[in-house]
Order: sequence, then C-alpha cells, then structure tokens
Amino acid sequence: MDTIKWGFIGCGEVVEKKSGPAFSEIEGSEVVAVMSRSAEKARSYAERHGIKRWYTDAMELIDDPEVNAVYIATPPSSHATYAIMAMHSGKAVYVEKPLAASYDDCARVNRVSEQTGIPCFVAYYRRYLPYFNKVRSIIESGEIGEIVNVQIRYSSPAREFDAEKGDKRPWRVVPEIAGGGYFYDMAPHQLDLLQDLFGVIVEANGISANRGGLYEAEDSISACFRFENGLPGSGSWCFVGHESANEDRIEIVGNKGSISFSVFNYEPILLVTSRGKANIVVANPPYVQRPIIQAVVDDLLGKGKCTCTSMSATPVNWVMDRILGKF
Repeated sequence: MDTIKWGFIGCGEVVEKKSGPAFSEIEGSEVVAVMSRSAEKARSYAERHGIKRWYTDAMELIDDPEVNAVYIATPPSSHATYAIMAMHSGKAVYVEKPLAASYDDCARVNRVSEQTGIPCFVAYYRRYLPYFNKVRSIIESGEIGEIVNVQIRYSSPAREFDAEKGDKRPWRVVPEIAGGGYFYDMAPHQLDLLQDLFGVIVEANGISANRGGLYEAEDSISACFRFENGLPGSGSWCFVGHESANEDRIEIVGNKGSISFSVFNYEPILLVTSRGKANIVVANPPYVQRPIIQAVVDDLLGKGKCTCTSMSATPVNWVMDRILGKF
C-alpha cells in the first residue's frame, strides 16, 4: 500500500473545520469517497472538496474497492458498528472520539481489531498538538517538581438550543446517541490527555445530576479518580452555569510549582514556580487534526507509529462510565 485512500462516513462540522482538508494535504493520503444519510450534504461536500464519489449508505462506502481506510465522523452511538463493519471488510479505521458510547462497545471494537489484525485509531488529536506537547515538556523537565495533584475544572452556560425537544434536540444531550450529555462529549479530551501524561486511571467515582432541567442527561458532575502511579485527581463539570463562572482549565500541581492550561480555548499556559509566573503562548496548526492524521497515515504506510489506538482510548470510556455510575 503506497497511498491511503479514505472514505468518510459523516461530513458534518468536525470534518469541515478540524479534520477533512488535512487528509488531502498529507503525502500518501487521498479522500476518494464520502457518505452522509443526507444526499444533499454528501453531494455538497464531495463537490466542494473535489471528491470522486458520494454515498448515502455506509456499507456501500465500505464496500467501495478503492477505499482502503475509513474515517468515522458520526455521533458516538454508531462508532462501534461502523468501525466493526469496516474492520471486517479489511479496512483500517480512524474514528472520532470517544471511541464509542460505552465502555462495553469499546471492548467489542478492540476484540474485532485483535481478531482481524486491522488497526483502529481514535481522534484524540490533542496528544499531538504543539500546545499540549509544551505542557508535557514542562512536566517532564521537572520544573514543577514531583506531581502531587491534578484538577479539572470546566463550566459553561447552557447552549442556545439545549431546551429544544424532539428531533431538534442537540444529539450531544441524548444519552442513547452520545453516551451521556455534554460530559461524554467534552470530558474525553481532558481525561485522555491526563492518562497520556500520567498513566491509566484505575479508580474513579462520581456524582452526577441534572440541575438545569433542560434535557434528560446529566448537566453537572463532580468526580475523583486515581492514576495507576497513585496520583490523585478530581474533576468538576457544569454545563448550565452562569457565564460569570466560565472556566476551561486543568491544573497540575507539583511540589515545586504548578502548571495550568485550557483544553478547548488554548489560552496561554500558566507556569508558576519560585521564580514567579509565566504565560506561555503556543500556536496550533489551522486544521488541528493534521498532526494526528499524519501519524495515522505514517503508521498505515509503515513509516511510524500512532499511539492513539482503540486500545489506548478505551480507558477514557471506562472512567466516564464509572463517574456516571453506569457500572
């Protein structure tokens, strides 16, 4: 295989703004087909991006003989189904996060990947961004000393359409589609980053509640967890807070200082040591998924290794399901 020929299942906002164009910028990578349940969306995306074929049926795209890898950019409830279909057809998979809508579905994906020998990668792209690589380098340098505590703090007001009913509801607040509420959509990136830095979380508990009453899913969550190296951590998420409480921050506390950073806004990294405070600005590429897509393509072409596999992504779902009390 000298060229990875992608078929996209889904062509929504994430594909337009974060990932789609990057697939065609990378040497040895080409997009040859796209699928959406909406013929209008599929046709429009294909025409605007110069893609040869479009489909409204996922199996037809997977069966396309020219497609040798599949990018799945649909809501989480269909991730496992499409990933398993593609792997059984002998085609590598790159799937949006979280890997699936439950830990059990992640386990199903991993079993099929192991049985078929077909790789499945997950879009935890922040692992590869310069902003977070800078965070990692500061921690590994020992500048803030031994890490003694980790805290996640996230709060935002309700979204404009959160109170809509029926088909107008945002899919991110429908548990049977998303796996949970906004927590299941936002927390994966935070938890994956921390597990990539400090190892797997082996203990997690939480309390979740619906305080806003805008939808059925949880909208306020508090949690505590412990990493395999004994490091304790905590998290607080609120998706119906007042705008005065807006926060997007992870703070990592060491015995010689601390570092705090945002996960979604890429605000300046704040480093605090005995020398004082420093704000560190790090730019990311225009298409934020480009570095990880490069790693996936290199892996499939035998030129490198991508660490964001379905196996490495599964602990995120385990932690979220434990926090939400699913088991």
